[in-house]
Amino acid sequence: MASWRDPEIAGVRALMAARRPDPGAPPPSHAERRAAMDAMGEAGALPTGCWHEPLTLGGVRCERVTPEGALGERRMLYLHGGAYTAGSPRSHRPLVARLAAAARTRAIAADYRLAPEHRFPAAVDDAEAVYRALLEEGVAPASIVVAGDSAGGGLTMALALRLKAQSLPQPAGFFVISPWVDLSQSGASYRTKADTDPMISKPGLDASARDYLGGLEASDPLASPILGDFEGVAPVLIQTGSEEALLSDSVTLADVLAHARVDVRLEVWPEMIHVFHAWGAALQAARRAIHVAGGWMDERFA
Repeated sequence: MASWRDPEIAGVRALMAARRPDPGAPPPSHAERRAAMDAMGEAGALPTGCWHEPLTLGGVRCERVTPEGALGERRMLYLHGGAYTAGSPRSHRPLVARLAAAARTRAIAADYRLAPEHRFPAAVDDAEAVYRALLEEGVAPASIVVAGDSAGGGLTMALALRLKAQSLPQPAGFFVISPWVDLSQSGASYRTKADTDPMISKPGLDASARDYLGGLEASDPLASPILGDFEGVAPVLIQTGSEEALLSDSVTLADVLAHARVDVRLEVWPEMIHVFHAWGAALQAARRAIHVAGGWMDERFA
């Protein structure tokens, strides 16, 4: 049994354990999981002076989040996590708002289509459509950072590859949290972190990958971006926790980017779990990571 030096992450783990379904309970349906994620997000507090509103960009429903102190035409295009089968701008609103405030930017959270109703590459198509719409509105690429967590982190890197393939201008940078970038779940951390990750398991992501791919191959780089050619893409910041099954995805992604001569920075936060940033109200480490990411984005913007 592992022990944790950080008492706050120990408290978060205890809270998660108390909420865990009883052994043998049936897994929640997609509808139940989506409703639970949205409810948690809508219950979270936003930074003082922050507001949000719905809008549509490129035919995709989105939410614009504007923190106090947002500068100029800066935009953070945010792609939420949820294993491609759940999540929305509502579920991730507090996290998006905190990141936007830290980077002094407006955020556009894309409500991209979810599997299994809308399978690969629908999410990639929606992310590209929103990015194109920002460009068509006159937002300079150097004033855009694309960010995402978990599946949204994988989608962020898939968008980087799609933009390159379409000869579209790269944004100022890409920021990803605990990205899911290998839909074959082949990393060593699925084994080495199986006992310390309270959220993610290989069987769970295997099922979500099947829902998303719909019979297509995980070897497509737009599904598993670690298989892509990133030469020429914008700088990338990766933040991940040391105690998550997806740790190998982040480490491998950093290696792939480095070999492609991309300006990449990998941060592995000790004792932290999957998308620990979402616990900003309870974790000082989450607030520090958001502050660091905000500073990195602030430096990238023109």
